[in-house]
This record gives sequence, structure tokens and C-alpha cells, in this order.
Amino acid sequence: MPHAHPLLLAVELTGTGAHPASWRRADSRAEELFTAGYWVDAAVAAERAGLDLAFLPDSFALQSGGARGRLEAAGIAARVAPATSRLGLIPQVPVTHTEPFHVSKAIASLDYATLGRAGWEVTVSPGEGQARLFGRKPEQAADSLWHEADEAIQVVSRLWDSWEDDAEIRDTESGRFIDRDKLHYIDFAGDNFSVKGPAITPRPPQGQPLVAVRADGPHATRVAVRHGDLIRISAPDLAAAAAARTVLRSAAAAAGRDPRHIRVLLDIDVHIADSAADAAAELAQLEGWTATEATGSLRHVGTAGSLRDLVGEAQQECAADGLVLRPLALAAFLARIPDPLLGLRGRLGLPQPLNRYAIDRG
Repeated sequence: MPHAHPLLLAVELTGTGAHPASWRRADSRAEELFTAGYWVDAAVAAERAGLDLAFLPDSFALQSGGARGRLEAAGIAARVAPATSRLGLIPQVPVTHTEPFHVSKAIASLDYATLGRAGWEVTVSPGEGQARLFGRKPEQAADSLWHEADEAIQVVSRLWDSWEDDAEIRDTESGRFIDRDKLHYIDFAGDNFSVKGPAITPRPPQGQPLVAVRADGPHATRVAVRHGDLIRISAPDLAAAAAARTVLRSAAAAAGRDPRHIRVLLDIDVHIADSAADAAAELAQLEGWTATEATGSLRHVGTAGSLRDLVGEAQQECAADGLVLRPLALAAFLARIPDPLLGLRGRLGLPQPLNRYAIDRG
């Protein structure tokens, strides 16, 4: 049975692409990677293709291979916000070394800048190297990192609610800009944070911007089912994705949440070209430059038409509530993605009707 809601389509805007050799392609625009124009063009192309969301990865660590270095994701989102009008912008913001107070006002400000199109992908900062960069605490194990992330999400969420929607009154007669009775201390006290509040930024336009969590381990998954509006998963095929979606929705219900309010998004590595043979040859060239190991994620290497078929198949099999396309070579993907990727019928899971005259002609 098709989904009750249209399939969400997202893209992950990662450097010059998810493949570490993507910067070596002649069309990669690697020399523009640290310019605003590069990211504005990518976001505009994604919106023009009818995609719903753009994820922007971030980290305090350098990439392990390929083009090194990156701009700050929330800053990129703020820059591309006025160039887009419909695309949801979801930067990653790590919480291990970032105070949740700063996260709350950064994402709230992005929600204002986008007129209610902001989200936040929660990540942690594993490894001794990142801990050493800050020098405030030692490397943490995964359970500790995600317990801290859980508390950070609670703090951020409470800070977003610390102003009631109508707290700003702008009463010129009395000179009262804010109704103090509608600002609230959050008084959060946990194992990692003690936060009084309230926020210094008014409640964002969405009230609670979307929270995304990648369920890529047991500790992250527990946080995802407790707090995630969007839960990202990887799976080797659509059947495995459908099974994972069922498990996550059941776990969310067990945690006291309404699973109808959760969207499970399946990551798909993609590379498209004019023909399947061309796409395979281009991937072979990338692998020839830098060989990679299998990630366990579903991968599509083919044409725009076969990508459409895969999207339709995912929708029909209820494999996920949405797909996150991870271009192996970003510039090439954005130049070749059809406009739109799916028409309205496709988004609703409705079949393309056959032409009646063609049927009569046999």
C-alpha cells in the first residue's frame, strides 16, 4: 500500500560529492568549494529539481580523503536561504563540543531567515582528535556521546519553547516590548548540562524546527526514536529498508511518540549519466582514482529514468517515508537531475495513465 503522505525527496550536499575522488572530475567546481556561489548554485539546482530537503554535513574533523576542509553548515544554510523559497535546509550541528544554548539560537535564527524551512541534524564528535582540539574533556565512548546528545536536544527543544508565541507585544503606549510573563525559565539539570534559560531568541516560526538523527548505531538509534522528526537510515536494499522502518516506528511508539509524526529517510548513493554504461564508466574512473569500500548503503548508478523507477519502487514498497540522495559527484548530479525528478502523480504514488488512443491502436 502506498504511503499516506507524498514521498519526501532530499539531497545531501557534501563537498564535491560523496565519493572522495569526485573533486578530480573536470566538472567538479572544486576550485569554488569555499565560495558562496558554489553552495547557492547547488541549493537552487536542488530546489529546481523539486527536492524537499537539503542536508548539509559538518564536523570538527577534516574529511578522511578527497577534498579536505569545509565551510560551517549552518552558515551555508543561512547564505542560501534567500536564494531559495521552498527547500528545507537542514545543517548538521555537532553537540559534543557545542553548547546547546548556541545551537538553539543558531537554528532558531535560521528558521527566521528561511521563513520556517529550517531543521537541525544532530551529530556527535567521536575520537581523540576532535576532543584534543577543544581540550576540555577526554574522548568519550559512543554511549556517553549520545547520552550527552540526548540531553542537548532536550535543552534546545525547551529553549525554543521558552518564549510563548505571543511573548513579543511591542506595546508602544506602555513601552513594553516583551510580556515577561510569557518568557519561561527552563531549569534543565542533567548529567552534562545545567541551563536556566530563557533563550535570547524568540520562539522560531515553526515552534520546533525539525530534528533529524541518523540511526547508525544502537545509541544513536535510541536518541533518534526519542527525538527525531526525521530518522535517516542506510540499508542494502528496499526490503531491508522497509523492515528497518517498521522497527523504528514501533520503537518510537514504545517510547510514547506517535509514529505518524516521524519520517524515516533512506540514504541512497547515486550517480547518473545519459546512459547506464556511461554512469558505470564514470564510477569506474572515480574508483580508479580512489578505490572505496562498500558502505552497506543502497547505491544507484544509472540514468535519471532508472532513478525515477527506483524512487517509484521505494514508494510502492513502503521502503521509507523519503529518500536522501547522496550524489557521488555533486556537480554532475545536479546538472543531470531531471526537472522535476518526479511529477505530482509520482510524488503521490499514482501510476502514469496510458494514452487511450495508443491502447485502442493496440
